Amino acid sequence: MSEELNLIIEDAEATMKKAVAHLEVELTRIRAGKASPSMLDGVMVEYYGNPTPVSQVANISVLDVRTISLQPWERNMLAPIERSIMAANIGVTPQNDGVQIRLSLPPLTEERRRELFKKATAEGENGKISIRNIRRDAIEQIKKQQKDGLSEDIAKGGEKAVQELTDKYTAVVEKHLAMKEKEMMSI
Repeated sequence: MSEELNLIIEDAEATMKKAVAHLEVELTRIRAGKASPSMLDGVMVEYYGNPTPVSQVANISVLDVRTISLQPWERNMLAPIERSIMAANIGVTPQNDGVQIRLSLPPLTEERRRELFKKATAEGENGKISIRNIRRDAIEQIKKQQKDGLSEDIAKGGEKAVQELTDKYTAVVEKHLAMKEKEMMSI
């Protein structure tokens, strides 16, 4: 295979890996019933006029399976943290005791689990769409190389390699979704 073709395939694989990594991050944000500090990853707090991740203004710890504790570095940050958690709409009401904020996660109902799994499935489908778009772009680049003088056999081999990558990373997405479903339904 030509060097340009190898670059196209390597670039496609690297981009597919990024799509799967993004899916992993999105799936960790979907609550599965267990308390996890990653649930607060998207929560931003107004800290001296700047939006700052809550993890940079407070110590986040998991007390038990259903409770998260936030211990702010500065006591005057309790109210802004509480407001930002409410605004983030993560489905939990913060409890401020004047020293720390506790988040008690209610047990998931069957209906809520199905709703969350639909959300996880939608994220998985977005990941698959990204992977297919990457495949399409790579094949278009290969066809362009073929017009510029790359032999047809080498181009077909490159397209086959891109399709194999697509199948591999689509299977990885399916595996992540199956693990998330098992996690959500077992609690």
